[in-house]
Amino acid sequence: MRNQKALLFWGGALLLTVVLIYYLSTILLPFVAGMAIAYFLDPFCDRLEERGCSRTLATTIVAIGFSLLVLLLLGLIVPTAVIQLSDFIARIPQYLSSLQEMVKVIGERLDGSFWEDMIQRARQASSESSGQLTEVLWSTLSGIWSGGMALINLLSLLFLTPVVSFFLLRDWDKLVQRIDSWLPRRQAPTIRQLAGEADDILAAWVRGVLMVCVILATFYSVSLSLVGLQSGLVVGMISGFLSFIPFVGALTGFVLSVGLALLQFDSLLPVFIVAAVYGIGQVAEGNFLTPMLVGDRVGLHPVLAIFAFLAGGALFGFTGVMLALPVAAVIGVLARHGLKRYLDSSLYRKLPQDSAESIEDRS
Repeated sequence: MRNQKALLFWGGALLLTVVLIYYLSTILLPFVAGMAIAYFLDPFCDRLEERGCSRTLATTIVAIGFSLLVLLLLGLIVPTAVIQLSDFIARIPQYLSSLQEMVKVIGERLDGSFWEDMIQRARQASSESSGQLTEVLWSTLSGIWSGGMALINLLSLLFLTPVVSFFLLRDWDKLVQRIDSWLPRRQAPTIRQLAGEADDILAAWVRGVLMVCVILATFYSVSLSLVGLQSGLVVGMISGFLSFIPFVGALTGFVLSVGLALLQFDSLLPVFIVAAVYGIGQVAEGNFLTPMLVGDRVGLHPVLAIFAFLAGGALFGFTGVMLALPVAAVIGVLARHGLKRYLDSSLYRKLPQDSAESIEDRS
């Protein structure tokens, strides 16, 4: 009876949490982002506290340093990225024209009727897109402004997230102690052990994968820019920072960069160099970066990680993407704990010899 009541209680609490996240996912993003930043910066505050700083002073120093670092990176990267993105938008008709020529050449070597129809549609789309681009951008911005909710979400993400992260970072240890005091006393040691394992997994993943993403984004951006690929900085940043999802970042960057290289360069040698950049990046990530910086501490298979991110995004949007890995880590810890309990139970172990003989005698 007691186990049934506990199961009903925790099952109801889990169901209520999922329902609340589902219906409040549009406004939870600043709070989830602030919690992620506070979780990432908490070890730095702990080190300053060990050197004699108060928690408030340590939080202020870490928050100011992190904000200055983010502003510095944005100041160095955003202007160039905006210029390259604007140049890419301006070159869309040119890219479509080059694509038409490529399709035309292929169509001359194959069946011409099908490809001529595609060329005609691409030419029509090119002329329409160049004339309607400004109108589409203006209508999009007007829709965002008139909708209001998206603008509120953006403003809350920019201004509310630093406030949330500061107060969570300042009160992090108190919150952990308060939550610990709410745990059921009989199961508290087990819950602490499982929470510690999940924390180790998240810490290893967050810090390790973040370093991998930064290194890959820098490598891809610099390499593609040196090759001369237009919008190389933007493509390199996208593919590098999408690398937190296994294989997705490299595949996305490879398709974008090789496609742009085919449309931009007249010879195939730069295209092969661009492809080689991503080959080198994948070899370095799989054989050096991930084993050294992340290792096998995460305990989450890449396929399960991809499924977790896609499921979180489909259910709860970008908020679900941010919550996907913590939830997957907790589920993984609980699954391993449950499997261990099962392997130690009588449900898995063989029957004793006397019991087996008695069953045979009865049969």
